[in-house]
Amino acid sequence: MPKPLLRVLAGECNVIPPIWLMRQAGRYLPEYRAIREKTDSFLDLCFNPKLAAEVTLQPIRRFGFDAAILFSDILVVPYALDQHVTIETGEGPRLDAIKEPAGLKQLRVEVDHEKLAPVYETIARVKQELPASVTFLGFCGAPWTVATYMIAGRGTSDQFPARLFAYEHPQAFAKLIDILVEASASYLVRQLQAGVDAVQIFDTWAGVLPPGEFRKWCIEPCARIVAMVRARVPGARIIGFPRGAGTELKCYLAGVPVDAIGLDWMVELNFARDEIQTLRPIQGNLDPVALLAGGAALDGAIDGILKAFAKGPFVFNLGHGVLPDTPIAHVERLMARVRGVSAGR
Repeated sequence: MPKPLLRVLAGECNVIPPIWLMRQAGRYLPEYRAIREKTDSFLDLCFNPKLAAEVTLQPIRRFGFDAAILFSDILVVPYALDQHVTIETGEGPRLDAIKEPAGLKQLRVEVDHEKLAPVYETIARVKQELPASVTFLGFCGAPWTVATYMIAGRGTSDQFPARLFAYEHPQAFAKLIDILVEASASYLVRQLQAGVDAVQIFDTWAGVLPPGEFRKWCIEPCARIVAMVRARVPGARIIGFPRGAGTELKCYLAGVPVDAIGLDWMVELNFARDEIQTLRPIQGNLDPVALLAGGAALDGAIDGILKAFAKGPFVFNLGHGVLPDTPIAHVERLMARVRGVSAGR
């Protein structure tokens, strides 16, 4: 029998929607924290196939999600393009910032797959242990989002450095985006060849751009990635997640032929049902803070989403990642509520 999540990506509607959570393997799990203590840095964990595979499988064992997502990070791509990258707990990512167009000369033109070989080994290890009904998801960061970190050298609240760079040096910025399109597509192809069932493109910072820039730096590059991946892997299943896109979601779907689209928690449910779900399967969009809060706020938010999206193809997820302080009991409550075994439904 096909995996429930893959059936949704093919356009089917399930009575009980498949469920997984972005950042479902992370600091809210004590078993993750125990593994993390064994490594010197976050990237060390990402590039340790044995431990990364274990972390990928931890939430599947504990909660029985319908999908496992590869434990890695979007910044492994700039690392494989020879940009210096570190990710430390409490500090976030740090990169050698590209402050001027000349800084692009430090980058490789093509991604170094030898540097990413541990990721592909992680995929092989997970495949050996993953239950047959569970979809295995790979991912990459979208070019715009990855470029924001490469230019600023860190995360910022509104990604001002990258926005300014794109206005002041449009040709250089376009060159960086081109490099990232090629690298990201190649990386996703390798993940699919290594054994993932589908992939997601995370455009975490899509929402900071005005419409014209959004179409230039988010829609067009992601459309190219999808085309390049499917040229190498025909029929590849791909989910897009342009966080903060708002009313530009329809434009994104018109330009990027993804199989499904992830929705952040800011998307109004009736709009999502009437304007987005009629175009493509949707994924989302519980507020991670509601999951953190629990209680009546969590129950009401879950039930509202289930009621709104039940009649169309739908994957239950958060509108962004699980917050580190989220109680495990709240995730257990979420699973029970979505799967209908709770007396509250």
